[in-house]
Amino acid sequence: MSLIQENWSLLLLFFTVALLYSSVGFGGGSSYLAIMALYGLEFKFLRATALLCNLTVVSNGSFQYYRKGFLDFKKALPLVALSVPLAYLGGKTPLSENTFFILLGFTLLIAAVLVWFQPYLINKVNFKNINSDNVILNLVIGAFIGYISGVVGIGGGIFLSPILYIINWDKPQKISAMASFFILVNSISGLVGQFQTPGFSMDWGFAFALMVAVAVGGQIGTHLGTVKFNQSMIRKATAVLIAYVSYTLLTKYL
Repeated sequence: MSLIQENWSLLLLFFTVALLYSSVGFGGGSSYLAIMALYGLEFKFLRATALLCNLTVVSNGSFQYYRKGFLDFKKALPLVALSVPLAYLGGKTPLSENTFFILLGFTLLIAAVLVWFQPYLINKVNFKNINSDNVILNLVIGAFIGYISGVVGIGGGIFLSPILYIINWDKPQKISAMASFFILVNSISGLVGQFQTPGFSMDWGFAFALMVAVAVGGQIGTHLGTVKFNQSMIRKATAVLIAYVSYTLLTKYL
């Protein structure tokens, strides 16, 4: 019996996560990883499967955001210039199963806090002295998140988006577009690094079925994210979801 036949409810869960995350420019890699972990699937192909699902969601999302004029490649370049090679190095970083899930749990906890308090930070912090076009700042942000995303296998958009809001980088839909594009290029880079890791293995039939589910969910979510839609509620729901995942992982592996 195939993995999908044994775990058919994964299709519905991945569809739902893709719809939710793509509406705010995320790929959903963090929750894909957590869901597969909670289902007890083999650690060796979790990161690659999550990144492939990320790619499926954000490739369409990035195209839709670009088509609607929200994606500015010139402004995006400093954020991805260092993130791509560092995501590759992160993907090649060897991790034990226990270390990986502890790291994932803590990174999700940080992400949940950032996503939940993002609207409050926007309203309370004085952004007048921060230059959103500062090339050095953008390079540092991209490099740090790129490496973390490569190691964990989550794309990095869930960290990038709140930080861009904090520094008043641009309008909400342009930040969602940037997060989607950031996930796209870093997921590709992280995957290449993982493919070159000794002992890498993959269940391609299992991955393809999940990619179909997230493709449908991502298409719907991206449409909702590019029209008038209550992104604040989606962000809070996303924060609650990843906080729960973080708690579950940390209590299991610590």
